This record gives sequence, C-alpha cells and structure tokens, in this order.
Amino acid sequence: MGKTAGKILIVDDNEELLYALKLFLTPHFSAIDTVKNPEQIINAIQGKQYDVVLLDMNFSAGINSGNEGLYWLSRIREADPTLSVVFITAYGDMELAVNAMKEGAADFIHKSWDEHKILSSVLSAYKQRLAKAEIRTLRNKQKHLAAESQNGFTLIGCKSAPMQQVLKTIEKVAPTDANILITGESGAGKEMVARAIHSQSHRKNQLFVAVDLGSLSPTLFESELFGHRKGAFTDAKDDKLGRFEMASEGTLFLDEIGNIPPHLQAKLLTAIQSKEVTPLGATHPTAVDVRIVSATNTPIAELAQSSHFREDLYYRLNTITIEVPPLRQRKDDIPELILFFASKYAQRYNKEDVTISSSLLKSLCEYSWPGNVRELQHKTERAVILSNSAELSLPDFGIEHQNTVSSNPYNLAHNERQVIASAIKHCNGNLKQAAQELGINRSTLYDKIKKYGL
Repeated sequence: MGKTAGKILIVDDNEELLYALKLFLTPHFSAIDTVKNPEQIINAIQGKQYDVVLLDMNFSAGINSGNEGLYWLSRIREADPTLSVVFITAYGDMELAVNAMKEGAADFIHKSWDEHKILSSVLSAYKQRLAKAEIRTLRNKQKHLAAESQNGFTLIGCKSAPMQQVLKTIEKVAPTDANILITGESGAGKEMVARAIHSQSHRKNQLFVAVDLGSLSPTLFESELFGHRKGAFTDAKDDKLGRFEMASEGTLFLDEIGNIPPHLQAKLLTAIQSKEVTPLGATHPTAVDVRIVSATNTPIAELAQSSHFREDLYYRLNTITIEVPPLRQRKDDIPELILFFASKYAQRYNKEDVTISSSLLKSLCEYSWPGNVRELQHKTERAVILSNSAELSLPDFGIEHQNTVSSNPYNLAHNERQVIASAIKHCNGNLKQAAQELGINRSTLYDKIKKYGL
C-alpha cells in the first residue's frame, strides 16, 4: 500500500507510544506529527491542516474516566468540524467507547497493539475527513448557486444585427476553454453574455460564479477570491471557501476587471497561470480548474499600453474579446426586452398580465437608455409597480416625452454623461485622476458611471 496524502496528529503523554505510532504510520501517510501536552492541540491544528487526530482519552495519572479526551474532542470540533478524531485508550471500556462515538469520534482503538486495527481505523477516519470536506464544499457551492439563480438573467430578445454577431461568436468560443474578455458599457449585458458562454460550454452543469471586483476593497480581495482558514486574521471566525475553489470545474466571471490595483493584478495572474490558490492562513496550495471570463467597461487595452494594467495579465485574459454594443445601437432588441421584464415583474408582484401599446414601445425605443439593459430592467420594474392599470404608460417608466430624444443640447443628464466620459478617456481610464479632474470624489464618480452606463 502506498502513502495517502493524509496528515496525522498524535496526542499522548506516553513518549514510547508516540514514537511507535509515528514509526508505524509514517509509511502510510504524508505527514505524522506528535505532541505530548493536549494544551498544544489547538495551536497545532490551527498552524497545519490535519486530517486525523489520534487522541489519548486520559492524560492525568490515575484517571480513566475519559472526560479529558471528550473535552479535547469538543475543542477540536469547535476549531475544525471536518477533522476526524480517533481515540486511544488503555481501557477496553465499552461505555467509554459509546460515549466517544456519540460525541463525534470517528473510531476507538486500544493501546494493546493491533496493527491491522490501528491502520484500518486511521484510514477510515481519513476517508471520513475527505467526505466531510467534500460535503462542506458542495454545500457552499449549492448555497452560492441558489443565491445566483435569483438573478434570473438570460440572453434574450437579441434580434438586432450587432447582437446576432455576438451570438455567433459565443457559439464558436463557448465549447472551448479559452479565456474570454467581454467589453462594453456598464449595464449593456456583459454578464448575460458570460452566462450564455457558460450555458453553452461543457462546464454548464457546474457553477457559474460571478465576482464584482469593482466592489471589493484591496483588503478583501485575497479572502474573497482565494478563501481563508479560520484564524487567518482577526475577523476570520470560520473557514471561507474562495471564489476560485467554488468555481472549480465551472466558470469564474470576473466583472470590472480593469479596477484591480496593480499589486493585486500580480496575485490574480499567478493564480490563473499556476491553476492553484493558497487560502489565507493555509500552508499548502489547492489546485483549481476554472475557466476565466472577465468583463470591463474601461479601455483596458489602453491601460495595458500605459502600464496601468499588466500586459501579461491582459493577454492571459483576452484569448478572445467580445464587445457588447450599447442598447442605443441595437434598438431592435428593446421591445422584446421590455416585454420580457414586464412579464417577469408582473408575475413577481402579483399583478395581472400587463400590456404595452405599440406607440409606447415606439417612444421607449426612441429613448437613449444611457444605463443600457440594466436601466431598462429597473425602469420596467418601476413601471409595473407604479402602474394603476394593466396597460403601462410612459410616466410609469419615469421617462418624459421630451427626454426620449438624446439630441437635445440642453439635456443636463446627457451633457453630464458626455463630460464624465470625456474625462475618463482623457485620464486613460484612471478613475482616481478623472474624479480629481471633475472635482468630485471617487465614490461619486463610480455612482455616476453606473447611472450613465459608462
């Protein structure tokens, strides 16, 4: 029998027994560590990710109740619920064994030497550990999947020529594992395109995990993407599965990729190139198998040329680039999108089937939709909620007749959008610099970028 990857910690006050067990188990497991004092257990398991703890039930001379062992079992389970514990005792007390199993022990062995029993018990406990870890991972994945399914985004209503071209590209690239960079204005439907790629790929039965990098603070970046172990930092009260591990065998969608600070770009590049991540507080990397689909509304090619974005990361991300046209350039899609969202929100808010006249659809098609599909979705939801009848009207959408045409030179919102877009372009996508040029703080600029779909 070859070695397993299991890591074993043996805790007993008998040095001869520690030596004998380590000598016997070393050929079968990748790492065997020993400690004499049970007070060292928690520090040991927090410093190294063990799979099985062999734990003496009694450490005090003359005591054979097993209460010490049960106490340390509860402490171990608090520190790591997936860790398997096998008790060691010199006493063949069945009541003690039953109590230990009730409290969560994986098995129970005697100090009277039985090599076959010892090895089979430790191997069984190791397999239990793997099963617990897998179940925990699947539960985390399922929880994320349930949350993501509430979004309800699909690529629909694409009758326009520009989007037909996008769909043709998706059809070609989806079956591959090539990394895709999706560009386009905010709210244009980049995540819809990413989900369409995933749904047509061989990974479609695995998770699609979306991360908005623009909303992540630098301090949370590693924890969110790579995960962390309990105790890795002050607020790390439990293990956290990172998005890379969560998306393993599936698709990882990195939105707002252009907003990552340069020092974090290097960490992302390393993870993509090595296909492994090391959670904060972990001592060993974890292999991951993810397809990377990223998106940006900033001129990332220009940022790469001006050294504001790593060229090697840029080329790693954009094996294929798909540009999503803004909604004003694909007005043939507007009617179907409005009808889709109207039906969706009528059902959600228990409204009767809503109707939209052809004249209203015409007016809505004339509107410039600076926030693109996202704005259309929100205004349609608003219309369904506020409408006093089954037939929606233009005021229900919060759009005035005079604002449906964007060519009005006195339209304040239109001109503000143009000024902000010009400032961002002038600063080569550097939002901090653009905010300074505009005389506003960065958070205000970010809000306006979302508002105007820049």
